[in-house]
Amino acid sequence: MGTLGDIGLAAGINILSAFVFFVLFAILRVQPLNDRVYFPKWYIRGLRSDPAVGGAFVRKFVNLDWKSYLKFLNWMPEALKMPELELIEHAGLDSAVYLRIYLIGLKIFVPIAFLAWAVLVPINGTSNGLESPSVTNVTSSDIDKLSISNVEDRSERFWAHIVMAYGFTFWTCYVLCKEYEKVASMRLQFVAAEKRRPDQFTVLVRNIPPDPDESVSELVEHFFLVNHPDHYLIHQVVYDANKLAKMVNKKKKLQNWLVYYKYKLERTSERPTMKTGFLGLWGNKVDAIDYHTTKIEELLKRIPIERDKVKNDPKSIMPASFVSFKTRWGAAVCAQTQQTRNPTMWLTEWAPEPRDVYWPNLAIPYVSLTVRRLIIAVAFFFLTFFFMIPIAIVQSIASIEGIEKSARWLLPLVEIPFIKSFIQGYLPGIILKLFLIFVPTILLIMSKLEGFVSLSSLERRAASRYYIFNLVNVFFVSLLTGAAFQQLSVFLRQPANKYPEIIGDAIPIKATFFISFIMVDGWAGIAAEILRLNTLVFYHLKNFFLVKTEKDREEAMDPGSIGFYAREPRIQLYFLLGLVYAAVTPLVLPFIIVFFALAYVVFRHQIINVYNQEYESGAAFWPYVHLRVIVALIVSQIVLMGILSTKGADTATPFLIALPVLTISFHYYCKGRFESAFVKFPLQEATMKDTLEKATEPNMNLEGYLKHAYEHPVFKASMEGDEEEEITVEKWETDCVPVPTKRQSRRNTPVPSKTGSAGVPDLPSP
Repeated sequence: MGTLGDIGLAAGINILSAFVFFVLFAILRVQPLNDRVYFPKWYIRGLRSDPAVGGAFVRKFVNLDWKSYLKFLNWMPEALKMPELELIEHAGLDSAVYLRIYLIGLKIFVPIAFLAWAVLVPINGTSNGLESPSVTNVTSSDIDKLSISNVEDRSERFWAHIVMAYGFTFWTCYVLCKEYEKVASMRLQFVAAEKRRPDQFTVLVRNIPPDPDESVSELVEHFFLVNHPDHYLIHQVVYDANKLAKMVNKKKKLQNWLVYYKYKLERTSERPTMKTGFLGLWGNKVDAIDYHTTKIEELLKRIPIERDKVKNDPKSIMPASFVSFKTRWGAAVCAQTQQTRNPTMWLTEWAPEPRDVYWPNLAIPYVSLTVRRLIIAVAFFFLTFFFMIPIAIVQSIASIEGIEKSARWLLPLVEIPFIKSFIQGYLPGIILKLFLIFVPTILLIMSKLEGFVSLSSLERRAASRYYIFNLVNVFFVSLLTGAAFQQLSVFLRQPANKYPEIIGDAIPIKATFFISFIMVDGWAGIAAEILRLNTLVFYHLKNFFLVKTEKDREEAMDPGSIGFYAREPRIQLYFLLGLVYAAVTPLVLPFIIVFFALAYVVFRHQIINVYNQEYESGAAFWPYVHLRVIVALIVSQIVLMGILSTKGADTATPFLIALPVLTISFHYYCKGRFESAFVKFPLQEATMKDTLEKATEPNMNLEGYLKHAYEHPVFKASMEGDEEEEITVEKWETDCVPVPTKRQSRRNTPVPSKTGSAGVPDLPSP
């Protein structure tokens, strides 16, 4: 355990580290050579060019204006200047709402910290529970004396903690309700004011039943002309084009290398050579330009053949299709209703926006998705469970007590104040952070294997799993390891109704560990985020060794998106720690407040200047954010009940039972009141937008706009250089004439079909 002095020293080290990172960032960001690293978003949008430098050659690499170094913190007010509406226009609603998560943290914890320090800290600090003669074999610290552990057993002072728990719960629910209402309103306004997008008119249809008489395309057209005759417009069947995609990507890489070798020839006037083996390390030595030209010509012959095969082979056509409608109203009705009496066939859902589609997963048969998700769920369980073992072992060793037991020869070194503070303030947090580095990526890969068809749904599933992983391994397992490692075996042997008491015993003990984790993962992590040291190094390495063309430079500069699947669950861990320790050890709260404040400023800067969101879901993730804060609130209430049970406050504990019930009821109220805005599109809004668009753009060619919107990108890439297909304007209105069908049971239905050559195709009569 650490004293307040140890925690203060560790905090000072973290603050100094963060300050150093900020100073380095201030120096590096003004260098002309690094401009594309710290402002890539503006380059991607074509709104910024390389800094103009003149004079000495060194100016191309180093900023010699000494005045620019004095304003090393001017990026902070600049990041806060952009209004929220302008931020939504600049970065999208997803990014703006993501920032609001940090604001919620401040709105919740600043008042809670004020109350906790004004009421609970004096009550805890003036108690003498840890000095009682009945308390033996317990080494207490200054932090414990400010926690609920210092209150005497069966004390009447526990009523203050219960009253505060009610106050914290009501305040948190109030903030969550207001934010849910605000974000729902923002989403509806965003959808209403948003410019025309293909996904507003399109639904994804899956599990199309096979028909021996009609192809998937004919079947889809026939079905929607019959069942949505006034609104159906066009459709795009889904192909298994993964093999074609690999060929097209290979062609792009070869073309990029060819451009590089041609530039090299122009510079040196010597024909470049290469080896044909792995990574050019061995194999026959050949002319690089001729070799790549030959390979590209081979692919140019194979790609059209493969493209035709994909489009004409029935086995390459999946039982799924993107179906577009003449109006948003028609799409909304189709996406939000059941199409047939069999609820497992003709399944419809809103199509992701084209940027959001994860094309490889569209080729997965729908019937295999259940099996895939079951397998991944089992794999996730074992990943979570077995990850407990290394965390428990390492965390038990990475402490003063662990070192004293396992490596007594290090005791003289450990007793040095600076080393001791480092072990208590840094080492456990650093080790835990190292263990968690690759977990989000593993979970994202698992989500891809499950078969989700949009990037946003992939990230939401990975985020949900990462949150569960953090809840189990970072929170609960960390509670039962280290100084409380001996309780792990006891925990596993106890009945479930004893778990709150066991965790209640461990919670106050681990306050020091979680404070160090907040400083390492939170403070230092956020400071490292603004510095972007890894990105800076890799950009210059790529620029020196790999960049061959301007396209390569753009790819090396691309910062990617904010990584919701990895970052949001980490934020939720701080909500959990803050709510759990608010009534237990209020000393934790200032560290969490500093994290939220610093993170809000840093990520506002990053969203404005760096991250380029690759899709827009309209803040569809918000219900999950709300649910996770609710879970954290319930966990904090159960933990407090467990602590009071261990402290003999049997008469006061029952008054906490109502809190989880009230919190769950509040969650269902918010779910019923606001969640529909995130899963449904109101028909009234759809009608208003359709009416306005028809009045302002009566001659709009909607079919031409939607015709290629959901065409697989690989088909567009494989047709580069081909003549564009003419887009013809067709009337939306149709006459009531029979729809031809090749089915033996039913030849015609009373709606026209576009599969024929003119009106009604010439089919034999029954």
